[in-house]
Amino acid sequence: MVKHNNVIPNLHFHKHWAGRVKTWFNQPARKLRRRVARQSKAASIFPRPVAGSLRPAVRPPTAKYNMKTRLGRGFTLEELKAAGVNVRVASTIGISVDRRRVNSSQEAMNVNVQRLKEYTSKLVVFPVLPARSRRRLR
Repeated sequence: MVKHNNVIPNLHFHKHWAGRVKTWFNQPARKLRRRVARQSKAASIFPRPVAGSLRPAVRPPTAKYNMKTRLGRGFTLEELKAAGVNVRVASTIGISVDRRRVNSSQEAMNVNVQRLKEYTSKLVVFPVLPARSRRRLR
């Protein structure tokens, strides 16, 4: 029961409710639009991987996260050399390079060298110009 001599609450909260509330009626359409955009991007860059350039497996710093592995910024120069990949060619064939990173353990280096060898074994490099066109340019 209302106490004292107050105004009787008679608030009309239902008026223009859509302007005061964030609705998600467009969520299914956005989901579909994102999916179609991902598919069209994959089709447009077809022979290349959708995830971007190949990145190394690294362990994060601090005791909270270092039991897991995540993708790093780029492979070290030692890893590229051990895998037999030229540093200058690496970025042109979709391998990311980080010149500042250093290898702290042999085990982690072996894992990344194995990743590089597997990637290069599956890699198919198309020539920039076909041999016939190259002959015409000379």
